[in-house]
Amino acid sequence: MTEWERKIKDKKVVVGILGLGYVGLPLVREFASAGLRVVGFDIDEKKVRTLNSGRSIIKHVPHSQVKQMVNKGLFKATTNMAKLKTVDAVLVCVPTPLTKKREPDMRFIISSSKTISKYLQRGQLIVFESTTYPGTTRELVLPILEKSGLKAGKDFHLAYSPEREDPGNKNFSTKTIPKVVGGLTKKCCKIACKLYNTAIVETVPLSSLETAEATKILENVYRCINIAMVNELKVVFDKMGIDIWEVINAASTKPFGYSAFYPGPGLGGHCIPIDPFYLTWKAKQYGMETRFIELAGEINTNMPNYVITKTREALKKQKKKLKGSKILVLGLAYKKDIDDLRESPSIELIELFRKKGAKVDYNDPYIAKTYKQREHDLKMVSKKLSKKMLGSYDAVLISTDHSDYDYNWIVQNSKLVIDTRNATASVKKDREKIVKA
Repeated sequence: MTEWERKIKDKKVVVGILGLGYVGLPLVREFASAGLRVVGFDIDEKKVRTLNSGRSIIKHVPHSQVKQMVNKGLFKATTNMAKLKTVDAVLVCVPTPLTKKREPDMRFIISSSKTISKYLQRGQLIVFESTTYPGTTRELVLPILEKSGLKAGKDFHLAYSPEREDPGNKNFSTKTIPKVVGGLTKKCCKIACKLYNTAIVETVPLSSLETAEATKILENVYRCINIAMVNELKVVFDKMGIDIWEVINAASTKPFGYSAFYPGPGLGGHCIPIDPFYLTWKAKQYGMETRFIELAGEINTNMPNYVITKTREALKKQKKKLKGSKILVLGLAYKKDIDDLRESPSIELIELFRKKGAKVDYNDPYIAKTYKQREHDLKMVSKKLSKKMLGSYDAVLISTDHSDYDYNWIVQNSKLVIDTRNATASVKKDREKIVKA
């Protein structure tokens, strides 16, 4: 047995996870559940204090699970990056956003790499999970890590294994989603797979770092383009008086050659609105244009404006102007039944309504108040729903179709409902109040 195999067999491997958000914390849970000790690293002192007190910071990792990990001594969070020296593996789960020019913003990858390089130890395994363009690990990360004086593939192991998180998915979790892994060398890949195999049901070893990076990009480009297609068809079919959701449901009865995608008020989440443009940027370095991706991005980006237009038209029929109207946005999260508002189209909708002179409030059962993001700071608090409250708004816009909402009750007590998610499909009464957008 190698030293790594012995440590894994005896559950002596200590896993370090850098970045304790929507990707990092579920990983902590899976490794701790497998009986491995995990040290979590984050620069947010408040987040670290919360986790060490046994409380969670995201909805789909319950407080009880965090408390159990902490009480068993299997998990401890810290802001002290010097403790990177004490772990056998460092899994990097930091954001990879876009700049305002839609170019990769690699500052978190770079800063993480510099921090790891400062404390890098012989024999450690370093794995990056952040979604990025093919070539990032080899071209950007590797040179920074080797400034430590250690040689990758010889003195330490380097791999890439993209996160495949889907918050709120009841059918798949971090543990049950296969993990693709690419290594700098075959040995790097093998060691990374052995580590993940302790906590994940299946690993899929690939031939290179770049193949693993490209795999995640393909997954997100596929979804981005198909969502753009149904978003465009939604607009076209609306002009024809055809309900896009009925069409999709009918097409879904075909047992082969078709996969259903659904329109919405825009793209949300950290992956689909962002990651395809990483490939667009990289392709330009090879003199290539990614026309499908750019067109899809243009269509999806324009969806909030379409919703605003539909709302204005609906209000006009009631002899009201958008300017000065009171609008209630239902759902701030980027998708149903989660508390994640990263890149949520609801944020842009609220800002667009404000620019048009509307007075906007929101309700979300999972997000009590907004917080400052990289490019947004709404400074809003979720309003409590009541019959009187709903009736006080000129329009209620369903942006996120949370299961908690009673849509019959909402429609019954609202003057006008703008439905961007087909959430009111089963509502039988007062359908004249509903406008799909």
